[in-house]
Amino acid sequence: MPTRVIHARRRLRAGVTQLVFVLAGLGAGASVPRIGRGPRAPSAQVIDTLLAIGLGLLGAVALIFSVLFLVVQWVSTTFSPRLMLFRDDPIVWRTFGFAVGLVVFCVTAALSIGKRADVSVAVPVLAMLLLLVLIALLRTLQLRAFSAIQLAPALGSIAARGREVIDALYTRDSTELATTPLPPPSATVSWPHPPAVLQRVRTERLVDAARSADVVIVLREAPGATLHFGDPVADVHGGALPDDVVLRGLGLGDERTFEQDPLFAFRLLADVALRALSAAVNDPATAVQTFDGLGDLLGRVAAMPHGPLRVKDRDGMPRLVIPRPDCEEFLRTGVDDIIFAARSPMVLAGLRTMLRRARERAAPENAGLFDERAALLDGRFAAPPPEAL
Repeated sequence: MPTRVIHARRRLRAGVTQLVFVLAGLGAGASVPRIGRGPRAPSAQVIDTLLAIGLGLLGAVALIFSVLFLVVQWVSTTFSPRLMLFRDDPIVWRTFGFAVGLVVFCVTAALSIGKRADVSVAVPVLAMLLLLVLIALLRTLQLRAFSAIQLAPALGSIAARGREVIDALYTRDSTELATTPLPPPSATVSWPHPPAVLQRVRTERLVDAARSADVVIVLREAPGATLHFGDPVADVHGGALPDDVVLRGLGLGDERTFEQDPLFAFRLLADVALRALSAAVNDPATAVQTFDGLGDLLGRVAAMPHGPLRVKDRDGMPRLVIPRPDCEEFLRTGVDDIIFAARSPMVLAGLRTMLRRARERAAPENAGLFDERAALLDGRFAAPPPEAL
């Protein structure tokens, strides 16, 4: 199975969306000028208007690419190189597709009018209405771009995506089969390609394949992990299943995504805080601002049951086991580096408050992990500043 590259499904959706707009513009441009009823308008003026709109929209297309490039570059250097929310926002590609479709409509309609003396006023009216829709889309795109380069909206978007993934993966009834014994392992599937990031697990495909072969697939890595050549990827329990069947159930790319990776939001929030705490930036207030979203996510995962996620088939039999990060991994990703990078009393106090609030929501088995971080922070408070050593 060839390694899948970045966001194959997303790129496919974007390409299909743009193709639909182009085909719609082509069909409308060829059919609307043929309307024979209703008020008429001089063809020469309509053709000039259509060509002016069509050629002018090329500037709108260039604007979309310029905004995309500038915002992605700004976010990458200011927040985190892994933060690509604006790049992946559907509004970018929908606006681009709509603009291209409108260009195709204007040019096709102008050519379809040909040498006719007059044409239905529906042609210029439709062109103006579509132009107004495009202006509305460009306004939305501009507002999204402004939000993407502002701290509070960016942090809110990261936390919101993190909550979606956590709420989907860490349900309270998802570990009810954790004690059910599995059949003995019969084979191990290894990764046969260059390094790639496991972006998502196609659960339905793997469950159907496991049910057909009457086996259980136990994955070794969770979404977000990097698979290296020769690494064990999965174990097959209870029977035989071809390696390529298991590998086809994995969505790969070269960067992490929010889709099934609960640690990714923690990584991004920690990135923003660590960049703010760097000597080059030295902005402790920004670091403290990240603790609002980070603390909320920590409280959620601390209260949820952990352990592997067992996915059942339609007969109620477990067929797929997916590992999930435990509370220790979330703390290690989102908190530990910040503790050791923190020097400002403001940041240390914010960390204490965040850990205290998260601990209040934590399950008893996870409370000790927060106590360990609190004790480490107490040591940071008691230690003399680095300049005094």
